[in-house]
Amino acid sequence: MGPRGAAGGRSAWVRGRVPAALAVLTAGLLAFHRAVPNTGLRLGSLLEAFLPWLGLAVLPLLLLALLRRSATALTALLLPVAAWTYVFGGLLLPAPDPGPRELVVVQHNVSDENPDPAGTARTLAAAEPDIVALEELVPPALRVYEKALAPHFPFHAVRGTVGLWSKHPISGTRLLDIKPLGIGEGWSRGLRTLVHTPHGDVAAYVAHLPSVRVRASGLAASSRDESAGLLGQAVAAERTGTVILMGDLNGTAEDRGLAPLTSRLNVAERGFALSFPAAFPLSRIDQVMARSATVDDIRTLPATGSDHLPVAARIALGRGTAAG
Repeated sequence: MGPRGAAGGRSAWVRGRVPAALAVLTAGLLAFHRAVPNTGLRLGSLLEAFLPWLGLAVLPLLLLALLRRSATALTALLLPVAAWTYVFGGLLLPAPDPGPRELVVVQHNVSDENPDPAGTARTLAAAEPDIVALEELVPPALRVYEKALAPHFPFHAVRGTVGLWSKHPISGTRLLDIKPLGIGEGWSRGLRTLVHTPHGDVAAYVAHLPSVRVRASGLAASSRDESAGLLGQAVAAERTGTVILMGDLNGTAEDRGLAPLTSRLNVAERGFALSFPAAFPLSRIDQVMARSATVDDIRTLPATGSDHLPVAARIALGRGTAAG
């Protein structure tokens, strides 16, 4: 009985080497995703687009460990759990209480094929934000948004296909040139304006970066990355201390393609707010970032006629610094 028990104890640690190895690999990808090469197929950005979902690998690995009755595999599963918690656990914590110097902003790609712009405007206004940033504004829907939002937001500006509506006065609105090489002259997806809030001036940026595509040759994101670099340069040159960036950036906060922005701006500290696609959100590509301010939390709003979900963020002014 003794020898057989000892052998059984040893086998529980020997069995399950494959799920244990997969658990270690999963933990490594979560914790060291920046080490995944991003040349050629751009596997790094592709992984980072869906990085939180990698934690689901724990479930089948747990089942395998239980079926194999492997102590080794069960112990190894602690690694991806710890790695996921380290990277994303903070997003699950309760948001801090609202402060006296706070703005609520809403970001939404309304879709140029939205069948109900008036209903979309009502959904956004119901969140009672101070600022609303919209992308894919096209006539005649633009006129509908202007009419529907005017009672709530007396100040607004539109440049190209992006716009900003504000409860507070704005000035100094200008077109933001973030057009990558190789895209036609009609492409206009960025603006900068100054919002005069009761707590001081805020430089507000609205941007819609080029789309990325998954192809047989890998992730096509060079135009998005180039546009992100131009936007990052504009933010770096901004002389107003407090900056808020809102936009469809076609990338997650973890995606290294957005490093020119995430290295200079704070991202949301609480909330996942997966925004795309609206029917089954897999990632948050609609972003709110800030400099010399903190994005306390971010959440999704009810679905509209767009293929994106709107997101609403609470921003504490005068608290926080630029990342990096």
